[in-house]
Amino acid sequence: MTMTPMKPMIKLLHRSPGGRPRFTRVTCLKRLSRLTRLLVLFLSPLVLSFRAGPQAAEPYTFGVLSQRSAVLSAQYWNPILDYVKARTGADFTLKLARTAPESNEATARGEYDFVYSNTIFLPKMAQANYQVILRPRDEAIRGQIVTLADAPIQSLKDLAGKEVGFPSLAAFVGYAVPMDQLLREGIQVTPVFGGNQEGIMGQLKAGRVIAAGVNSQVMKAFANRERLSYRVLWESVAYNNLPISAHTRVPPEVVSAVRDTISGMNEDSEGAKVLEATAQVIGQKPPYGFVASSPADYRNYVEFYAETLVKDIE
Repeated sequence: MTMTPMKPMIKLLHRSPGGRPRFTRVTCLKRLSRLTRLLVLFLSPLVLSFRAGPQAAEPYTFGVLSQRSAVLSAQYWNPILDYVKARTGADFTLKLARTAPESNEATARGEYDFVYSNTIFLPKMAQANYQVILRPRDEAIRGQIVTLADAPIQSLKDLAGKEVGFPSLAAFVGYAVPMDQLLREGIQVTPVFGGNQEGIMGQLKAGRVIAAGVNSQVMKAFANRERLSYRVLWESVAYNNLPISAHTRVPPEVVSAVRDTISGMNEDSEGAKVLEATAQVIGQKPPYGFVASSPADYRNYVEFYAETLVKDIE
């Protein structure tokens, strides 16, 4: 049977030679439009039902006290937060301030949902409403005053009248603790600040400062990574390393899930691999990971702030 091509201009309906109606292009388009409307009416409840389903929650913010460069901090924390998201469904946005004082300002305003910082124990942070949930598994940190291995400085008294480096006014074991010791011994120095822990360590390495107040763990990792030899002139008592804390606005079930997931990473094969890989980024030695904790583990921080001679801590 030979089909006759449709003409561009046709009536709405033609009769075939046999008398049966023959649909034109316009008729087909109308019927297709009618069918489309029926499909829309049929599918609308399904679409609405889908839209009413679970929505992706806004990510929780995870603030990190500025100790290292933003690049190293991101390389360390993002894989851990990705692991937590995969296990709990809770999404995170990593927040990195340029300096420790900027980190503290954001923490004091309660901008972070979770925060990795030991400055939450400052008296001015009391209203920020953060509660410790985890602490690192590795050994406690200590405040140190260090110099290069070949430097002529032999004791703290040799620092009198000299420039000494510190991370910032916000650094607990890097500034508050060592400066408190210098004041108690009556040794006057001129503080020079590097912005964060590794910032001042870089200045020490370059010879721009003769000595520096540092976090013992960060200094050890920096020296291992940079192949730097140094001597410890003075060391403080031990303080538990920086905790992970949660703001009280975060739902308790989310806090529990995050705490349990992070504390269990070293017991999960995939989690252990993540911790080992991130530790290599910053030069950290085992043990890796975190354990469940509470404010009681950080009581000596509160006691220090109550008794310190240092009055310009930020």
